[in-house]
Amino acid sequence: MGTLQGKLRSFLNNRWLVFVAAMWMQSCAGIGYLFGSISPVIKSSLGYNQRQLASLGVAKDLGDSVGFLAGTLCEVLPLWAALLIGALQNLIGYGWVWLVVTGRVPVLPLWVMCILIFVGNNGETYFNTAALVSCVQNFPKNRGPVVGILKGFAGLSGAILTQLYAMIHTPDHAALIFMVAVGPFMVVIALMFIVRPVGGHRQMRPSDNSSFVFVYGVCLLLAAYLLGVMLLEDLVGLSETVTTLCTVVLLFLLLVPIVIPLLLTCYFDDISPAQEALLPVPRKEEAGESGESTEQQEVILSEVEDEKPKEVDLLPALERQKRIAQLQSRLFQAAAVGAVRVKRRRGPRRGEDFTLIQALIKADFWLLFLSLLFGSGSGLTVIDNLGQMSQSLGYGETHIFVSMISIWNFLGRIGGGYISEIIVREHAYPRAVVLAVTQVLMAVGHFLFAMGWPGTMYIGTLLIGFGYGSHWSIVPAAASELFGLKSFGALYNFLTMANPAGSLVFSGLIASGIYDHEAERQAQMHHKTRSLFGAQLGDEEPLKCEGAVCFFLSSLIMSGFCIIAVILSLILVYRTKRVYAHLYEKPRA
Repeated sequence: MGTLQGKLRSFLNNRWLVFVAAMWMQSCAGIGYLFGSISPVIKSSLGYNQRQLASLGVAKDLGDSVGFLAGTLCEVLPLWAALLIGALQNLIGYGWVWLVVTGRVPVLPLWVMCILIFVGNNGETYFNTAALVSCVQNFPKNRGPVVGILKGFAGLSGAILTQLYAMIHTPDHAALIFMVAVGPFMVVIALMFIVRPVGGHRQMRPSDNSSFVFVYGVCLLLAAYLLGVMLLEDLVGLSETVTTLCTVVLLFLLLVPIVIPLLLTCYFDDISPAQEALLPVPRKEEAGESGESTEQQEVILSEVEDEKPKEVDLLPALERQKRIAQLQSRLFQAAAVGAVRVKRRRGPRRGEDFTLIQALIKADFWLLFLSLLFGSGSGLTVIDNLGQMSQSLGYGETHIFVSMISIWNFLGRIGGGYISEIIVREHAYPRAVVLAVTQVLMAVGHFLFAMGWPGTMYIGTLLIGFGYGSHWSIVPAAASELFGLKSFGALYNFLTMANPAGSLVFSGLIASGIYDHEAERQAQMHHKTRSLFGAQLGDEEPLKCEGAVCFFLSSLIMSGFCIIAVILSLILVYRTKRVYAHLYEKPRA
């Protein structure tokens, strides 16, 4: 009996259980990606035009990106309490929207609807923060894979919830809003006491690498399965029974990773808690244990950077280190006898720890921010307007494209982080070069949307989804490399503001304005045609645009801004090549 209790305690405190639970929670955390599916029913039920709908989209993006409160509460409250607050926000915000859309409560003004969307979507910032904080602490040596997988599942959540909605098979399109309100609330309430730090630095095992390979395999299998099911539903059509069976298989794939903590606890966890307590704790103060001498050495090293000839950086690694050591030795001797005055540093250098204020005066930070704004902002505009874009081109089932872009978003987050990691580790080259490549793909995707050729919705969805997802695995990693980890939370939260800023410009001003203009022009032509033939005019219907012309100009504009983002990313690559060479270049024999 005692052995069974010990195994159960070990299982509940296993960091892999926390990671799997965080994956499940993230599987329903990306509710903002479903806005393209729920926006048509909101528009038709409340009689909104495209500009009013875009205002709701901007409120959604603000709720998704403003995570300062969530980050603060996760530091001062237990994680379960922060998760509870986020779950209640999600339930109240989207639950009230559902009540309004279904006519159970009176229609509210647009600004109140914006607040409800903001509150509901802001709940997911608590889910994201709690999942990342707990798992990064539990896996201090595997931050890259952990963050990529968790952010990937958040991107995949739109496709997962859409498939669950398809299983219900209800003609009530507002039921999806009800699912968005209740589904994440139930999942988070069930898992909020599991997702927490558990002293993961003491649970490092040789099997960790194979466990991550297994999780990556499940991720790819899940994405491929969802893509196949969605294509079959769109091209062939599946019966209600087959759709239910496919959803059961989907849930099984989501449950598969639980075998990792089960196997580790039952068969491979041969280290007792008493032995784990004897394992060393990572030391945070190793870099600063020498006190005043360390500060003096940093000043000398700063002086070396100023005094060394530029051609030194072009030498092989061993020769460069030798030349720098000689220069550093001479500076130490000269400073000791007072022959030179060592200049005090005005601030950190790239690759060191910056505060947010220090980063805001650096050109590289703004290059990264603007590149993210133009690239990610244009991609988010497509996600928010995908329902109207597919309807304007004559597609009836808009949720298919919402699910597909969610899958490509997931693969972009996984693939972008993996490919950029190879670039920096194997070639010591700036991560932003991969960002530039994905922005080229996005420019092509926007161009295809503008043309509106047959089948381009599928290709454009792939390119935009993959490119958008790549931004959110590459940019945070690049920011941590260039500006350090000490104030990474503040830096990351500031960078995420590029999302609503881009959405406000591209969706709230450009895309919605052009759409409404074309819809009004088509409505006037339709009105004249009916008057000419003497048809009786009924009640005015909500403005609706049809044809590729609806998003032609706005897509071309976004394609052009993606090209500008490519140029900004390449400028950042040029400016930071020496930084990455210093951080990642391996000594040559």
